[in-house]
Amino acid sequence: MTSPISRSEYCVVACAEAWRDNGEVLASPMGLVPSFGARLAKRTFSPDLLLTDGEAMLVGLDGTPEGWLPYRRHLTMVTGGRRHVMMGASQIDRYGNQNISCIGGWERPSRQLLGVRGAPVNTLNNPVSYWVPRHSPRVFVERVDMVSGVGYDRAEAAGVTRFHRLPRVVSDLGVFDFSGPGHTMRLASLHPGVTLDRVREATGFELAVADEVPYTREPTERELRLIREVIDPKGLRDREVRV
Repeated sequence: MTSPISRSEYCVVACAEAWRDNGEVLASPMGLVPSFGARLAKRTFSPDLLLTDGEAMLVGLDGTPEGWLPYRRHLTMVTGGRRHVMMGASQIDRYGNQNISCIGGWERPSRQLLGVRGAPVNTLNNPVSYWVPRHSPRVFVERVDMVSGVGYDRAEAAGVTRFHRLPRVVSDLGVFDFSGPGHTMRLASLHPGVTLDRVREATGFELAVADEVPYTREPTERELRLIREVIDPKGLRDREVRV
């Protein structure tokens, strides 16, 4: 008898959907669940995706190197919009401004994080989605302490919207996009077992919410088999998503 679908498996499918219909682009997932999602997408509905080992090689479904990806070529793909990143976020606001740099005022932060890294270039040149394994008001904030990834309001204010696109945010509670008023964050779907009140309590700003919010789609039988037997047979997804 097949065991019930876990929250982490819904998250893998939701992350995979970020790359649907992307064509031949470089999928750059950061984190276990996004990585499993990218592999699932390539094995099913997005076979043209390019996967990388995170360093200098293009790899196949089993991780075997299939081609060389020198850094100059990587940057060409970034600036040409041929890459779709799924990054993490220590903080994210209603417009999609993301912080992975510091907590507290940047002049004297209470906690130093990764730094802005490539987030500004990513968000202004190619699609960027986000993965948040612990949805809480500390992450979904009214105003980020420092802007690393650029949100819709700041991109518009700076006049750099031509290649700026944030397709989705996936958390352990649901899926979100930026189709709310003025490109604000909107609840696109709830993971089964999660209530709207729970999402609102865990979000530090007012979300745009439709009259009827669907549930995140279930994995198909094939997708579920791939997740459990091929992509993540050790169940590492449950370490990142704990219900």
